[in-house]
Amino acid sequence: MRSVPGAVATGSLLARRSTLVGRLNPVATAPGTDLAIAGCAPPPYVNVNRTDEDSTLTLTKSIAAIAALFLVSVNAFAQDKSTAAIKGRVRVEKGSPAGVAVIVRQAEREITRVATDKKGEFVVAHLTPGVYGLTFRKPGLAVGSIENIELKKGQMRTLGDRLYLAIDEGSIAFIRGSVFTDAGRSVAGVKVELARIVGENSTQKLDSRITGETGEFVFRVPPDVARYRLTLKGDGGQPISRDVEVESAAIYRVALTLKPNPK
Repeated sequence: MRSVPGAVATGSLLARRSTLVGRLNPVATAPGTDLAIAGCAPPPYVNVNRTDEDSTLTLTKSIAAIAALFLVSVNAFAQDKSTAAIKGRVRVEKGSPAGVAVIVRQAEREITRVATDKKGEFVVAHLTPGVYGLTFRKPGLAVGSIENIELKKGQMRTLGDRLYLAIDEGSIAFIRGSVFTDAGRSVAGVKVELARIVGENSTQKLDSRITGETGEFVFRVPPDVARYRLTLKGDGGQPISRDVEVESAAIYRVALTLKPNPK
């Protein structure tokens, strides 16, 4: 039979058009129709589950988050430049430097307060430029203060570690004593141990002292009600013990007599 060139050309164009449509729009082509007729599968690089709109939305959200973070940083920087801050470290005579109240005031009016950390360090930020005073308080320690601290815009005033709080002698108890011989002479260089009585036959060792030139010794203890035991241990002498009852913040005096070992 004689072929008709026009018909062949038309069929070829239809087949190519079907294939082209399948490659360009695989989502709109139903399985088993144009792509099956063209004899090929969707290209492996085409993601039929993701659209350009999804990518655009994700990118837009990321840009918005970065822009918001930038604005927050700029605002914080601007605020720090318009205010001032103070930092320093508190040292204490005895105990932990943590928990010291740092009170910031102008004249007698309290502005704010913070507490020291376990190292005794503190930072007070966001203060309006001006002249301030600081007060330092902790139970058992003497109250400390610093006056006339001038702060300027954007300044971080560093006070260093020159802040020192001694023990408040009016808020603790003292056990003071002396060691003598039978003849009434002072005994220097002997050891006196301090223990807390925690049960009927139980004690907790706390500290010890070596007597001074005049036989004196002193212990600082909390002002809470408690019983303590002093034990004298000297070379060539018998161990001697004496119990002391502490009721409040006061000075409790005791005399110990060093007795020689029996021959």
